[in-house]
Amino acid sequence: MTDRTARTEPNLSHKEILEVLTGLMSMLFVAMVSSTIVSTALPTIIGDLHGNQTQYTWVVTTTLLAMTVSSPIWSKLSDLFDKKLLVQVSGVVFLLGSLAAGFAQNVPQLLGARALQGLGVGGLMALSQAIMGSIIPPRERGRYSGYMAAVMAVATVSGPLIGGLLVDTVGWRWCFWAAVPISILGLGMLQKFLHLQQVRRSVQIDWWGAGLISVAASLPLVWVSFAGKNFDWVSRESLYFLVPAAVAVLALIRVESRHPEPLIPPKILLERTTTLAVFASIAVGIAQFGTSVFLSQFFQVAQGFTPTEAGLLMLPLILGSMVGATVSGQLITRTGIWKPYLLTGTVMLIAGLMLMGLTDHTTPIWHLSIYMILMGLGQGSLMQNLVLVVQNTVDVRDIGAASGVVSFFRSLGGTIGIAVLGAILSTRVSDHIATGLRGEGLPVPDDTTGGGTLDLDALPEPILTIVRHAYGDSTGYIFVVAGFVTLVTLVAVWRMPHTELRTTVAKQDKDDPLSLENAID
Repeated sequence: MTDRTARTEPNLSHKEILEVLTGLMSMLFVAMVSSTIVSTALPTIIGDLHGNQTQYTWVVTTTLLAMTVSSPIWSKLSDLFDKKLLVQVSGVVFLLGSLAAGFAQNVPQLLGARALQGLGVGGLMALSQAIMGSIIPPRERGRYSGYMAAVMAVATVSGPLIGGLLVDTVGWRWCFWAAVPISILGLGMLQKFLHLQQVRRSVQIDWWGAGLISVAASLPLVWVSFAGKNFDWVSRESLYFLVPAAVAVLALIRVESRHPEPLIPPKILLERTTTLAVFASIAVGIAQFGTSVFLSQFFQVAQGFTPTEAGLLMLPLILGSMVGATVSGQLITRTGIWKPYLLTGTVMLIAGLMLMGLTDHTTPIWHLSIYMILMGLGQGSLMQNLVLVVQNTVDVRDIGAASGVVSFFRSLGGTIGIAVLGAILSTRVSDHIATGLRGEGLPVPDDTTGGGTLDLDALPEPILTIVRHAYGDSTGYIFVVAGFVTLVTLVAVWRMPHTELRTTVAKQDKDDPLSLENAID
């Protein structure tokens, strides 16, 4: 009886689906914005809280790391418990983190609050995908996924614009507090319009898997932040981070292969489409999160624009993402095919990243705008549609875990991307600053290691110009790195077996009498 209830096809009208999605997208928008809204505010925040360049990167990385680690846990819980209750819980966790971040008095307090925000964001991201998979068939889901992908894309790249406006008007603390009223509105809409069937079954939470995922994802990121500065890349200290991480990965594989309810089900991960989508998602995550964070820093530090101006200059990326997400979603729904659109999006993303690699402190703004449009079109075409392709390969019973696998590795890619690209940028900036200072016959201070201070107002004019040029001439390199990594996405999408999207929520299996019965009904 429970199985039949689980497999009953939902029959929601377009209006009813939009009512549910409005609440989900409200929550998802503020959750995604929270990951990038601080990018334009960071120079002000770090200066106000007396932080440094390393902490600059970790204000963003902390949220992404918490989101990455918690996402598969939320996804698995969505297959075991009431999705509506879980999405509301994750929304409240996010609200508490936002309030705490606004009241932070120093960087450690801010990092703790950002971690709490990340836990909530992980839930909202994973549960939004799972709820969509539970109420909309894959063929129709392309249409609605386009809407949600557009919201995600706009939120990701509009965060810097919103953050800049808030910093220049009411102060950086409102970058966090502004999320509260929108989140409350979204929670209210979900309470009123979201009605899902509850599937009761025995629950076995994979706590060991959760802990091992945390260790395996966290240690390499901490290592990247300190290696090359506090100790050599090849050193005994590096082994202290990498060996436990490798052991955690091996232990995680063993645990997940034996646990009855694994957080990352091997049967899903070992499916060819999912495996390739994982590799593609890692590269997309690096491009998606890394570009918005470092572009904003480039405009402010290298070009001297205000936070608001930096946000406005990123509008081409926002518009490109909106168009790419919406148009690709509509085309996939109309045709039922997806591969050509994902390949086209990947090529545009690589082209945009490589062209951004040509930038320095003298590059005209209109050149950057064209490059950002290409990047945005590529990001928008890929983000949500990779999840859709994987969801098409699994039954509704595993929709949460399948969605979580792709979201997890995309977030992991973003987290790794910001940490690694930030470390590369910091090193190159330090080298350029030291070279510039020596060229002017000025002493080289120790704090250029790791990028030095970001309190530009405190720097005298000769040094200020050197610092701005150093950031301007170093940023292009990290886009080249991201472009080469995104080649992995191109290969992965190319190798994916092409299947037409099904028109039912439940996967139709010839050997499953219940699936046949539902198909006949």
